[in-house]
Amino acid sequence: MTADAEGRGALRAWVGLVAGAFAVGAVLHGAGVLAIDHLPPLHGHFRFLTFALLPAAAFAAVAVPVLPRLTARAGFGVACLAAYGCALAWTVLLAAPSDGPAAPFTHPQEYLAVLPQVGHDPLGWLATFTERLPSYPTHVRGHPPLPVLVVWALAGAGLTGPLPAALLVIAVGCSATVAIGLTVRRVAGEAAARRALPFLALAPASVWIATSMDAFFAGAGAWGVALLVTGRRPVTRVVSCGGAGVLLGALPYLSYGLVPYLLIPVVVAVAVRPPLPAVCAALGGAAAVTAAFAAGGFWWPAGVAATHAQWTADPGAARPYLYFLVANLAVLALLTGPATAVGLARSWRRLVTGPVTAAGTARAWRRLVTGPVAALVRAWHRLLPGGTVVVAAALVAVLALDVSGVTRGEVERIWVPYALWVTVAAALAPWRHALTAQAVTGLLLQGLVLSPW
Repeated sequence: MTADAEGRGALRAWVGLVAGAFAVGAVLHGAGVLAIDHLPPLHGHFRFLTFALLPAAAFAAVAVPVLPRLTARAGFGVACLAAYGCALAWTVLLAAPSDGPAAPFTHPQEYLAVLPQVGHDPLGWLATFTERLPSYPTHVRGHPPLPVLVVWALAGAGLTGPLPAALLVIAVGCSATVAIGLTVRRVAGEAAARRALPFLALAPASVWIATSMDAFFAGAGAWGVALLVTGRRPVTRVVSCGGAGVLLGALPYLSYGLVPYLLIPVVVAVAVRPPLPAVCAALGGAAAVTAAFAAGGFWWPAGVAATHAQWTADPGAARPYLYFLVANLAVLALLTGPATAVGLARSWRRLVTGPVTAAGTARAWRRLVTGPVAALVRAWHRLLPGGTVVVAAALVAVLALDVSGVTRGEVERIWVPYALWVTVAAALAPWRHALTAQAVTGLLLQGLVLSPW
């Protein structure tokens, strides 16, 4: 199969998945099965924006031809800064037509609404978090306590209100572009990272980076992975891995849905093989986070049980499992864009018929079937091009969440931390207009979907 035919096939599959999810969702909504979702598989409403998107469209028209040249030719540090600046501008310009980035954080079901109950006693609030869970707003009931403590600390620093919270989320969420770029550079080489940076900066997922606390989770997780692979000297390596352990250990306390995310740092760590002291530092950092929350009175398994009880009583739990098993993947396709579909198709072809010898392929497949985790990652790393070992890990994590059934709809924000890693595959698309397609997808999502986040 030629690259052009392969790309066309991937695009048809992408369009078919997305269109099919919307078509079936419309039928289910009309029949009253999905009464709480007005634009399934998305949790939003249809709208039609035109002139309000002109600034974002104008920016994309400049960034699409300029950013790839800049990230390819400038020093790597400059390339990362350029991608970060582009991600910030793109995200803010996309959010501007929807009452600005601060608007979603004014909602009474968001984290800021519970700050008066935290008051000046965060430890007391933490100790009673599980037992008082039913009285909290929706997003607080659906998450561990750390997101509230983050916005509480921000307010304690004098940055009160929805705008500082929104700016923090955008700044941290967009920084995932740099963190993922650094990780890809270490795992797959600088050329692969340079190709990925423009796609990360202009990812369609940016539509929800400006509106959801999950973007903060994405940034924290991405830097947790990046710190595992930074630092060349033994001392700096141990320190950075300790920081990685703290960030990665905090993920389950930011969102219960981030537990499968931990597969990504495991795969990256096996691929780069950090020294034993660095591994111990990472594990120690993660253990310190768990110990701190336990000492503060929050027991994570009890929080999971309490949140699950709230979820089963929520109307969202009655959504049809089989529809969202597929529709959730259609939402992931929207967040990652059509170029990612083409890149994934190319990666799959390389996995099956890649340019390795027959004997090498046989050995790799034997490892895939029979080997331990280390052999599995080595086999993937040999067969998959350009660092898509991290893409594979992110996809497996998404599938685990999807099959679990606890993510039935409203995943456009939940998928953000995973979607950015999957978007790395877009850099493999042998398609002249791949980056343009990504930007257009983001503009269409912002222009046609009114999201509550």
